[in-house]
Amino acid sequence: MTLPAPVRPTLYREVLPGGGHTSFVLKRGQLLRLTDIEGGANVGLLLFNAQEKSERLNLPDSLKCQHTAKLTAGHCLYSDMGRVLAAIVSDSCGWSDSFGGVLNADEVQEKYGDGNYQQLRNGFYRNGVDNLLVEMGKWDMQLQDLLMTLNLFSKVTVDANGQFQFHPGNSKAGDVIELYAPMDTLVVLTALQHPLDPNPEYAPKPVKLSWHRVSEDGITVLCRRTREENVRGLHNTDRIFL
Repeated sequence: MTLPAPVRPTLYREVLPGGGHTSFVLKRGQLLRLTDIEGGANVGLLLFNAQEKSERLNLPDSLKCQHTAKLTAGHCLYSDMGRVLAAIVSDSCGWSDSFGGVLNADEVQEKYGDGNYQQLRNGFYRNGVDNLLVEMGKWDMQLQDLLMTLNLFSKVTVDANGQFQFHPGNSKAGDVIELYAPMDTLVVLTALQHPLDPNPEYAPKPVKLSWHRVSEDGITVLCRRTREENVRGLHNTDRIFL
């Protein structure tokens, strides 16, 4: 776990509202900073190679090659081609969950009750599957492209009986996660409660997004020091830009 990185030139900023979704290309050499505004945020994340979207985030490989069951600063998010789609270079909450995935519409209704558009208009209850599919459709992708989702800001552990345990309050107001892009990476986000969050009320939290330009590659030093495998993964990524 590290403190947020120093302030860098800001290219753009916006707020992703609770329940919202967005997608964009984070260009090689840029950094995306996500800030938990209120505390208790959860952001579902998908990553793709923006130039060849059949290459996408592989969470099992990301965990296996870095000998970890959690993802935090110093870890890389690998594609199924052994390249790095994003490097986690700063993380003040210390854990992001790779197990929980997202809920679909039926699961949201079962957990939170009826919350349809006819009743609530723009406040209707959204679900992770549909939110992600809406964004993926903008990039000519469909249901078969919806695979593994990383839940930023959330902590899930496994107890002695093999049961998943969600840890409420893992992220506090002001906590920051920063993702550095060593390639042009398509980022897909949705801000919804974690599927294991015990809160019975539908109350997704907003996050602030900001884009920054990084002046030098020294930002990946922590990742390179964390695991020897990350040196190779970043080399494989750099090689496609020769």
